[in-house]
Parts: sequence; structure tokens; C-alpha cells
Amino acid sequence: MSNQAFIDGQNLYNNTKSNNWKIDLKKFRVYLKEKYKVENAYYFIGYMTEDNQQLYESIQKAGYILIFREHNQKMLGKKKGNVDTDIVFSILSRIIDKEDFEKVVLVSGDGDYFKTVKYLIEKNRFAKLLAPNRNSTSSLYKRFTPKYVDFLDTPGIKRKIKI
Repeated sequence: MSNQAFIDGQNLYNNTKSNNWKIDLKKFRVYLKEKYKVENAYYFIGYMTEDNQQLYESIQKAGYILIFREHNQKMLGKKKGNVDTDIVFSILSRIIDKEDFEKVVLVSGDGDYFKTVKYLIEKNRFAKLLAPNRNSTSSLYKRFTPKYVDFLDTPGIKRKIKI
């Protein structure tokens, strides 16, 4: 059976950029499929604007299912992505609805996912947390390293997925 990946797009982008490197999304999609048997990779991103249409198309062409954060019209342009709740909801609703997948791969180093990760580990539904940058990953995940946590800036992984 296959796994599903849930990617915090803003966390991935900001935490690789701050380390002066970029992920090749096509290579990363292949890595997720080959290493973690990821069938569907959901890429969560902040609100949609026409200015970023080319970015959205490139993410989809690389093999990701793009999911946008819903915002009240009055708040557009004032909020950052804040996709954390959407990702948690998406993961748990897919499990409750008994979608046909085995485990979750989460791409983020954000500590807001800690309780969800802990719960999924307890229920044997968690494969791996892939944190973009070891230096900005929440210390909450230290107890799960290395079995459930890996870092995309590890030289061997970075070499496979960088531009």
C-alpha cells in the first residue's frame, strides 16, 4: 500500500531559502515516491493570486496536488500562508474517511504539527517528518529522531533534490 505526503509549502520554501539552496520539485517528487512510496503529494500553499500563476503551474507539473489556504476576501494580502490547520484537518479527515493509504509523510519543521505527529506515530500511521532545515526544526521532534525525522539539508538527501 502507498503513503501520502503533506507539504507545508511556505515552510519548505522559507527554510531552504534561508539556508541558501532551492529544492527541485520534480526531483523531490521522485524522491518521495521512490524513498517513501508516496502516491499522492499534497502541496499546501497560502492564498492564490494571479501574479503567482506560473509558480502554481510549475508545482502541479512537478506532480503535486496543490491546495490553497482559504481566506476571507478582506484579509487577502494581510496574512501569511498559515496552512497548519488545513494540513492537520486534511490528514485526519483522510484517515477518518478511510482513504486507501498506509502512512503519512509530513514535510515541515514546524512544531505546530507535534501533537498530530505524536498521535499518528501512536496509531502506526506515520512514516516520516521531512524537515527542510535542521537548524530551524522545532526541538519538540528531537525525541522522534532519527526513526521518524529526517532533514532535507542532510548532504546525501540534499544532493538528490536540489536545483
